[in-house]
Amino acid sequence: MRPIVVTTGSHQKTCVFGTLCIDGRQFFRQYNTFNQYTFLEYLKELQSKFHKVILFLDRAPQHCRSIKVRKYLEKNKDDIRIGWFPKGSPEFNAVEECWRQGKDDLLVSKYYPRFLHLRNVITKYYRTKRFHPDLPNIC
Repeated sequence: MRPIVVTTGSHQKTCVFGTLCIDGRQFFRQYNTFNQYTFLEYLKELQSKFHKVILFLDRAPQHCRSIKVRKYLEKNKDDIRIGWFPKGSPEFNAVEECWRQGKDDLLVSKYYPRFLHLRNVITKYYRTKRFHPDLPNIC
C-alpha cells in the first residue's frame, strides 16, 4: 500500500537566515521572502548583535549581486568582512547542516494544518535548538 501524504495545498513560503559563530553563539531570523531587502535587514540585525563579524557566504544572488547589499557592506567594511564559499561546495558551510537537521526535525512525517503554525514551529526551533557543528574542521 502506498503511503498517503496529507498537504494543505498552500504555496506560502518562509525563509530563514542563519549564522553560527566559532564560540558557539548562533543567530537565526525568519522572513517572508529571500531577497536583497530581507538579507540587508538580516545584516543590520547581525551587526547590531555582534558588532564586528567575518561572514562567509555562498554566492546566492541576494548575497553578492545586489547593489544595495554591496553599498551597505562597503559602508560597513570595518565591521563586516565577507569571505566566499567555493561555488557548489555546501559541505563547507556549517549552516547547511542546520538546514538539514531542521528539515528532518520539522518536516519529515509532520503535518501542519495552517502555515502560521509551521512558521511558529520554525521560529521556536531555530531560537531554542543549539547546533554543535565541528566548525574548526570546516574553517
